[in-house]
Amino acid sequence: MTLESSGSTLGQLPFPCGFWGFLWYSACRCQCPTHSHTYSQAPGLSPSGRTTDYAFEMAVSNIRYGAGVTKEVGMDLQNMGAKNVCLMTDKNLSRLPPVQVAMDSLVKNGIHFQVYDNVRVEPTDASFMDAIEFAKKGAFDAYVAVGGGSTMDTCKAANLYASSPNSDFLDYVNAPIGKGKPVCMPLKPLIAVPTTSGTGSETTGVAIFDYEHLKVKTGIASRAIKPTLGLVDPLHTLHMPGQVVANSGFDVLCHALESYTAIPYHMRSPCPSNPITRPAYQGSNPISDLWAVHALRIVAKYLKRAVRNPDDIEARSNMHLASTFAGIGFGNAGVHLCHGMSYPISGLVKTYKAKDYDVDHPLVPHGLSVVLTSPAVFTFTAQMFPERHLEAAEILGADIRSARTQDAGPMLADRLRKFLFELDVDDGLAAIGYSKADIPALVKGTLPQERVTKLAPRPQSEEDLSALFEAAMKLY
Repeated sequence: MTLESSGSTLGQLPFPCGFWGFLWYSACRCQCPTHSHTYSQAPGLSPSGRTTDYAFEMAVSNIRYGAGVTKEVGMDLQNMGAKNVCLMTDKNLSRLPPVQVAMDSLVKNGIHFQVYDNVRVEPTDASFMDAIEFAKKGAFDAYVAVGGGSTMDTCKAANLYASSPNSDFLDYVNAPIGKGKPVCMPLKPLIAVPTTSGTGSETTGVAIFDYEHLKVKTGIASRAIKPTLGLVDPLHTLHMPGQVVANSGFDVLCHALESYTAIPYHMRSPCPSNPITRPAYQGSNPISDLWAVHALRIVAKYLKRAVRNPDDIEARSNMHLASTFAGIGFGNAGVHLCHGMSYPISGLVKTYKAKDYDVDHPLVPHGLSVVLTSPAVFTFTAQMFPERHLEAAEILGADIRSARTQDAGPMLADRLRKFLFELDVDDGLAAIGYSKADIPALVKGTLPQERVTKLAPRPQSEEDLSALFEAAMKLY
């Protein structure tokens, strides 16, 4: 499903005036703080000669939501005509109900399949390549990914490189680490069954991994690799330990905050000379804004409940939806500094092992690595678009009735600290093993993340990044 806008008025909409047209028009004409960026652009303006973009595109996987919907996956594959399917998961999940339900559905519907259960939690280039080799040998005509973001991202990469078997691994990896080539060949159908409430990977064309040679996270970003279908089944959230729920939820929180405060799409440069080179992460836009704000409201209402009570099906179901909503938002708008700075935090981990994660290697969960810098980041970015930062603070519980624009950063940072403190989050980067001596390496690991850091509403120097990491050493 795609939607493109060139800023036309309602009478000149370049798509049928249905649900998406209504959302786009409503957001563009509204002057409330949620939509207070200026998105107007003269109709029919040629992109030639422009230095910034003039259009945005919405690309989202088909999504099916419902308790028990995983049992339909075999029928979906049968409807697609799939004959030889790869089911990807990790070793822990392979023993749990979500994978069993999926396999039972495949068996019931006569689908031949092979299981790959060697997905690494927080994947690396090496673990991606292992899965890619399995996919190439299997000659599969469809894929099913049952798991969190690590599984879904690994499956996207396997599908991509099995469909382009002669490509070098770095061909599609984001520049400047890789070549960032556009994906031009058709891929096989991929059905994603998320079992965590965080990454939103079932909706996006992004696959993230640790590039071990440089000890930084990077990824592949292309609309072509997004899943064909996401089966969002809230029953799968009931098996998640509390700390996994919390860290997954922090990812949703930052997806929403970062996409909503990102530079507007019409301020992003360069303007693509061909639509195939328009990035998936385009900057904030009227439609992504709607999803981001709605996801943020759900996080504010339900995340603490979901963490504290594993039997609270209402809270866990809503967080599962919030993950998808935020995924639609950031998958087309992008994220910025929290994520850009998180990649070296995860990649340079020393001995830290998070509670409730059954892994055999040091691990800073992605959501934790993202949220630890959030108070510092939003204090820094709030001087640009302070009204959006104030609105976010209000959604998280702040009283902004007498707030001034210069209060936006401190107010949002205070609400974030309170939120994290109430969920027993580690007291900053120092608590997970980092010190001031590590800041140069953390900055060095952030610099290659231009794909996301350039979407921050405020430009940042190396000195700015150093100051942000130092501010994030201690939260409370």
